[in-house]
Amino acid sequence: QVYLVESGGGSVQHGGSLRLSCKLSGANFGLVTMAWYRQGPENERELVGSITPEHTTEYVDSVKARFTISRDNIRRMTYLQMNDLRPEDTAKYFCYTRNRGRDFWGQGTQVTVSS
Repeated sequence: QVYLVESGGGSVQHGGSLRLSCKLSGANFGLVTMAWYRQGPENERELVGSITPEHTTEYVDSVKARFTISRDNIRRMTYLQMNDLRPEDTAKYFCYTRNRGRDFWGQGTQVTVSS
C-alpha cells in the first residue's frame, strides 16, 4: 500500500514563507512523478505543480516564481517551498502520486495566509 504523509503547514502573514514536506512509502519513489494540489474553502482541488523522477518541474501560472517543488530520491521526500505567500494561497495542500494505475493522496496540510 502507498502512503503519503504531509507536514509543514501553518499560518503566516502576507509575504511570508512556508515549506511543506511529503514522505512517500510503499512505492518505488524513483519511478513516480510527485505533485502538489490544493483546495480552498470554496474551490475545487487544483494542481499546484509537479516534479518528475528526473526533477523536471511544472507549475500553475499563479504560483510560478513564488513556489518551488523539489525532491530527494534517497529520502523519498518531496518538498514545496512557498515564498511571497498571498491570502489567495490559503488552502489545504495535498501531496499526490500515481502508481500502477492508481491515485494516492496524502491527508493534506492546512496553509492559511492572512492579509
